[in-house]
Amino acid sequence: MITVTGATGQFGRLAIEQLLARDVPAAGIAAVVRDPERAADLADLGVELRQADYDRPETLPAALRGTETLLFVSSTGPDDQRIVQHRAVVTAAREVRVGLVAYTSLVGADVNTLDLARVHRDTEGALAESGLPTVLLRNGWYTENYTAGLADSVARGEIVGAAGDGRVAAASRADLAEAAAIVVTSEDQAGRIHELTGDTAWTLPELAAEAARVSGREVAYRDLGGDGYAQLLAEAGLPDFVVSLLVDSDVKVSKGALAAVTGDLPALLGRATTPLAESVRAALAD
Repeated sequence: MITVTGATGQFGRLAIEQLLARDVPAAGIAAVVRDPERAADLADLGVELRQADYDRPETLPAALRGTETLLFVSSTGPDDQRIVQHRAVVTAAREVRVGLVAYTSLVGADVNTLDLARVHRDTEGALAESGLPTVLLRNGWYTENYTAGLADSVARGEIVGAAGDGRVAAASRADLAEAAAIVVTSEDQAGRIHELTGDTAWTLPELAAEAARVSGREVAYRDLGGDGYAQLLAEAGLPDFVVSLLVDSDVKVSKGALAAVTGDLPALLGRATTPLAESVRAALAD
């Protein structure tokens, strides 16, 4: 049984779609969800639904029982909460003797300067201490982190941030989910670390230029600096932890935290990663 946590999230759902596309029988996939009603479409496909909640550790062992391979999709939320949640999953996986854990970590988690890396370093450490066979899917930044609101940015005529001319070797969520499905259906993965980035690293001014080219409208990048970006995000009503995450990531990007390009993702996919131009076209076509 391949079990996927966070199965109603964007990444988890894409990973299940990719498993099915790779001819994994639906009956051989378990989707761990908080709300089964949100996963009714997966159940209709024959995927087994298992109800559990990262914040209710007592629900996790039953949800993971019988798992040969666990695709452990990291949670979202404040860092301290995520650390507790992730350790609960590791404890449950060890209790029921999961055969292999594939954890969605962060690219270069052991040395990455992003504040977000603390959660992933802690989880990687917990997995190592558990003795569970583990493969690390160290995902780079999702391209969608920047393209999800691109249509609104084009309408305003500007993309704002605090990343300066820093480069981001981002990859599409679909590419990373496909890589996860490949890894959990491959042999001899225990102990491996996959550093997963896009083929090229680009800047936010380059993103603005591509958005302008595709849309035919003037789009510029305006750098607000860390304080200015934080003020804008707070005024937009984002929670404090999200503001901190977004500002920290942009400021660290300006210093090269996500610029490194590896060849691990295209090697797994057997093809080039989705180019920025294609992601921009998709975002502006919606």
